[in-house]
Amino acid sequence: MSSSNIFVTRPSLPPLAEFVPYLERIWDSGILTNGGQMHRELETALAAHLRVPQISLFGNGTIALVAALKVLELEGEVITTPFSFVATTHALKWNGLEPAFADIDPVTLNIDPARIEERITERTSAILAVHCYGNPCDVDAIEAIARRHGLKVIYDAAHAFGVDCHCGSVLTHGDLSVLSFHATKVFSTLEGGAIVAPDAEMKGRIDRSKNFGIVSETEVESVGINGKMNEVQAAFGLLQLRRIDAAIAARARVAARYDAGLAGIAGIEPVPSSGQIRANHAYYPVRVRPSFPVDRDTLYEALKARGIFSRRYFYPLISDLPMYRDLPSADPAGLPAARAAGAEVLCLPIYPDLSEAEQDRVIEAITEVGR
Repeated sequence: MSSSNIFVTRPSLPPLAEFVPYLERIWDSGILTNGGQMHRELETALAAHLRVPQISLFGNGTIALVAALKVLELEGEVITTPFSFVATTHALKWNGLEPAFADIDPVTLNIDPARIEERITERTSAILAVHCYGNPCDVDAIEAIARRHGLKVIYDAAHAFGVDCHCGSVLTHGDLSVLSFHATKVFSTLEGGAIVAPDAEMKGRIDRSKNFGIVSETEVESVGINGKMNEVQAAFGLLQLRRIDAAIAARARVAARYDAGLAGIAGIEPVPSSGQIRANHAYYPVRVRPSFPVDRDTLYEALKARGIFSRRYFYPLISDLPMYRDLPSADPAGLPAARAAGAEVLCLPIYPDLSEAEQDRVIEAITEVGR
């Protein structure tokens, strides 16, 4: 591909020379995994930065989500959103759980609490909600529903690193919150993820679950998995954490320029940052409304032809995929808001190193297509 291409995201990499001292520490220790010094340091640093009680690191966010569902010992059905990355629902299937799709709020694009209550049956054991684009779910309403019906609540917080809602860190809500530290995320450990837990007892259960269920050299207490984060990942995370505030500030500047540059284009409607007291600007999603001269897919292709690679997050809906579309809750008639969002939302390029000239190319291209 040409160097002039603009991608929807790009990993934020520090100077390689700054990573070398971390690698030297790993080489000196001779420890590459199994909860080494870098791993312990990153858990401590992240818990402090995110203002959460306990955090357990994983090799990737999907394994973290699979493990979170497993340690809660869920059965039957789990109510979730069709408007997310497929890993959200795949994690349920890996645990032998049946997803029940509830429609989303047409403004926030998060799962709609009123639609959750409609999906509850005697087989429902939990709610798996997603803070879509970092916009906090209606956590108070969701947790009130969970209390009334005796359900667990898990938040897929893959988009919500460092996000605050009305009462502080959004990561402190629910029984567990799960983060992704994939290379495309605001905070990255190359691959990686984490579970935020409310107390040390739950963290201990989670830690054992990601290490085969091992308690001691001779004792295995449960069926676990190998989900550990290695020392190189953790070291990269420690280096990235030093720069995270500057990276988020740079993302905020990009978002503000989009706000100004797109304001006069009829039919291009940014998805509002609903409920974020402190935002991370992980994505810049817009809705391509019928008043725009072409539909979302046509705009997507027109941008790609100009070397601008946006993403249709999230299309197709999870409920439309072959392994899920035959579920009763996947009936398109019951998911009108999700279907509308799936047809209209386009995420524009955003990352700390996106230059003003590159961003102007994106805005000019949308303007040109819309004439």
